[in-house]
Amino acid sequence: MPRLVTVHRTEQIVQQAHDYVKSYILFPSGLVGLICLMGGVGGLGYQLIATDSYTWSTFYQSSGLITLGVAIGVAQTRYHQYLLRRFPEVLAARMRQGSIKQRGKVKKEPQSVTIDHPGRSFIPLAYLAGVTILVGSAMAALLYGQVHIVPALLMPWAGFYWARLFFWRSVVR
Repeated sequence: MPRLVTVHRTEQIVQQAHDYVKSYILFPSGLVGLICLMGGVGGLGYQLIATDSYTWSTFYQSSGLITLGVAIGVAQTRYHQYLLRRFPEVLAARMRQGSIKQRGKVKKEPQSVTIDHPGRSFIPLAYLAGVTILVGSAMAALLYGQVHIVPALLMPWAGFYWARLFFWRSVVR
C-alpha cells in the first residue's frame, strides 16, 4: 500500500512558526512576566511600607535590575526573530513536535531541522551568559543590601519576560 507523504507549503510553514511563537513564547511570557512583576512590585511595596528601608538606592537598583532584564530579553527576542525570518521551518517543526506529543500518539519521530548559521556554536554560551547575568545581578543587589530578596530575584525576570512579550507583539499579529 503506498504511503502518503505530507508536503508542507511555505505558507503553512510560516503559519506554523507564527503559531509556535504565539503558543510557546507570547503566552508564557505574558503569564510569567505578570507573576514576576506583581511579585517584584509587591516586594518593593512591602519594603516601602512595612520595613521603611526603601531609599533612592533601592529605586535605582530595582530599576537597573528590570532594565537589565529588558536588555537580555530584547537580545533573545532579536535572535528568535532572526530564526523566524531565516529558518521558519525550525519553529514550525517545534510546533508540529509539540502537537504530536499532545495527541499522545507517537508513530515516528519527525525529521529534525537543524539551524545552520554563523556563530551557532556561541548561542548556548550566550544563553548561559544571560542567565548568569540575571542571577548575578540579583545576587549583587541582594548582597549590597538595598533591595530585599523577592524584588531582587523577580525584577530582572519581569523585565526579561515583558521585553519578550512586547517585542514579539509587533512581529506576530
